[in-house]
Amino acid sequence: RRFNSRPPVTLLDVFQQHARRQPRRPLLRFQDEVYTYEDVERRSNRAARFFSRRLGLQPGQTVAVFLPNEPTYVWTWLALAKLGCSMACLNCNVRGRALQHALAAAQATLVLASPGEWLPPGVGEGGGRTFGVLRGSRVVP
Repeated sequence: RRFNSRPPVTLLDVFQQHARRQPRRPLLRFQDEVYTYEDVERRSNRAARFFSRRLGLQPGQTVAVFLPNEPTYVWTWLALAKLGCSMACLNCNVRGRALQHALAAAQATLVLASPGEWLPPGVGEGGGRTFGVLRGSRVVP
């Protein structure tokens, strides 16, 4: 039924509906921390504002995301969806030529990476790409 609705119902729509109906219900458990729908909604809103205001992201842009599997990944994805940006998911275990190929194929205007991730030479240098480092819910260009 959701697939046939116009406009279609997205995962962002479903998440926001749950966040409104049950804000204090746990959504993520990561190590010793628990994040509720409300926590994730707040963090994704904060990230979306930052991406829009400080990085100038606009609907339709593609952002390459090079993050490990941690909660930051979830609110980064939601923030980009709220802005209408496409997210090119880069496997943080990929290196070398495979990573260079993935970055080239994504044609991203911005790369978000955690501080511990290695990116190939030339990323963030010219070519219309900028490079940002995501630390928690804060991006440092």
